[in-house]
Amino acid sequence: MKETQRATVQTSEALRVGLVLAAAGGYLDAYTYLCRGHVFANAETGNMVLLGVNLAAGQWAAALKYLPPILAFFAGVLVAEQMRSRGKARPEKSRLHWRQKALLGELGLLVAAAFAPLGGGWDMAVNVGVSFVCALQVESFRRVHGQAYATTMCTGNLRSGTELLYRYFCQRDPELLHRSLRYYGVIAAFIAGAAASALLAPPLGQWSVLVACGGLALALGMLFWEEVETRP
Repeated sequence: MKETQRATVQTSEALRVGLVLAAAGGYLDAYTYLCRGHVFANAETGNMVLLGVNLAAGQWAAALKYLPPILAFFAGVLVAEQMRSRGKARPEKSRLHWRQKALLGELGLLVAAAFAPLGGGWDMAVNVGVSFVCALQVESFRRVHGQAYATTMCTGNLRSGTELLYRYFCQRDPELLHRSLRYYGVIAAFIAGAAASALLAPPLGQWSVLVACGGLALALGMLFWEEVETRP
């Protein structure tokens, strides 16, 4: 009988971290849509569509509110890549891993967002900040068990999970099913986070963003474990 081998993966690629981050991602996307002017701070594709629709209608002011989050996401990816490069070039210079620094940056900006009143120019500022931190997150945490995935959007996860599910039905390889279910698990966590935001946003208002901070703090705590063991 063939012995099952254990594989070691970094905690940043552990499924539990991916689920927590996906829940936070769904929560933040619903938060900005429900509380901050119907803007999707995570899913820039939606903002690009709404930008184009409003431009075509000649609604310049309405179109303008979708541009800053897109640019903030662009900037967040650049900053995350700079943090990655510096962290790998000089790993001995800091006690914190660069991914831990990224999560701390997210937490700081989101806590600040909780103090911003709803409405007016504050909504734009918060949407820009959330788009920036979501870019940090999606760029810093890109794999679960070696598979590429996203924690702030789900179209790619749905495609990859469904592709693996089809391959499982063709090949009957249990590993393909396990890999597929990881993607669907991340999607379910994202949806659960959005649902939680919809329930908590009305009573908590601007402070509801702190719930996402709790999720990110949990993920940060998980990263203090250097590695986890999992079955392939």
